Amino acid sequence: MARSKKPYVDARPLTEKVKTAKGRKASSTKWLQRQLNDPYVQEAQRVGLRGRAAFKLRQIDDKFHFLKPGARIVDLGAAPGGWSQVAAERVKSDSSKGRAKTGTVIGLDIKDIEPLVGATFLKGDFMSEEGPAVVRAALGGQANVVLSDMAPDATGHSLTDHLRIIAMAEAAVEFAVEVLVPNGTVVVKVLQGADEPALFDTMRRSFINIRRFKPGASRGDSAELYLIGQVLRQSSP
Repeated sequence: MARSKKPYVDARPLTEKVKTAKGRKASSTKWLQRQLNDPYVQEAQRVGLRGRAAFKLRQIDDKFHFLKPGARIVDLGAAPGGWSQVAAERVKSDSSKGRAKTGTVIGLDIKDIEPLVGATFLKGDFMSEEGPAVVRAALGGQANVVLSDMAPDATGHSLTDHLRIIAMAEAAVEFAVEVLVPNGTVVVKVLQGADEPALFDTMRRSFINIRRFKPGASRGDSAELYLIGQVLRQSSP
């Protein structure tokens, strides 16, 4: 019998319970308990990744194979740097391990990000009028991949959160169409809902290959979904 591939996370740890402290909301206690008992959180800490989200990009790239040595990567909504960390490793933009630097990783976020070897981090709001121009200036040319794990702060109102993240994804796709090489890839995070199919159709007009994908590292109860567009359609002369 053939053995299955070794998963990213090897074992389920014993559940650790968290008591509600004075002044802490029950929802905060629930979130903290989930974090403490999340195997992806624990594995990220063990191997030195900047958060569980790094496993999502690993799994997306293992499926679609776009983080290639020498590639030029734009990471929108980069904080705390987990996606840039995975990208830097796979495109070999990190020259600290005795190898020649070949790839490029440019990350942008409204939050400060701790420095990372192999990545250049910019602080700014991509959704502002000057945001895309700031990234283009730092990139200094075309990109092979545009990643967007951008998400607004949750309001607790599902429709509002859905519309806001769709707007961010739309802006990322529009930017990607402008800066990607012909065989480039764009990956955007969305929340499932009424407006997601319209964005999917918009991407279909610009990219030949469009897929929906929910990585295993996404929580099962989350409406989170990633849209992947690959190979730009050529404009008619």
